[in-house]
Amino acid sequence: MTARTGLLDREVAAAMSALSAAAKRGLGDPALAELVVIRASQLNHCAFCLDMHLTLAREYGVSEQQLDLLAAWEEAEGVFDERERAALALTEAVTVLTDGFVPDAVYEKAAAHFAPGELAHLIGLIAAINNWNRVMVSRRIPPGGYTP
Repeated sequence: MTARTGLLDREVAAAMSALSAAAKRGLGDPALAELVVIRASQLNHCAFCLDMHLTLAREYGVSEQQLDLLAAWEEAEGVFDERERAALALTEAVTVLTDGFVPDAVYEKAAAHFAPGELAHLIGLIAAINNWNRVMVSRRIPPGGYTP
């Protein structure tokens, strides 16, 4: 596969970047934010975003054990705390809208662990990374292009 030509419009890229940054700031936990964006990127098979966010996660102190077991977070008891598990469940529900909606139980569990503003930022972050994943996958942008 080769990358498809054509740059992402600067105005669109700036808007997407602003949404990502605002959502991360409002969530207030950069390590948790990276777990969320990595999990969505795994589900969306976005190699570029995985490469980028795995690098950032390590910079924010996310453990290698968490990164190694993220794809199996539901079975990795004791590796992720309840807040992280609620965020990851919501990430999967929003990313994979198989039934066309986020199940009430998943949303309610997240709402129990995040204040209303934090929850809004978490959902914004999930929406933002799904948008980035779709842009990068559709353009076939390979990993390795991210530099901190």
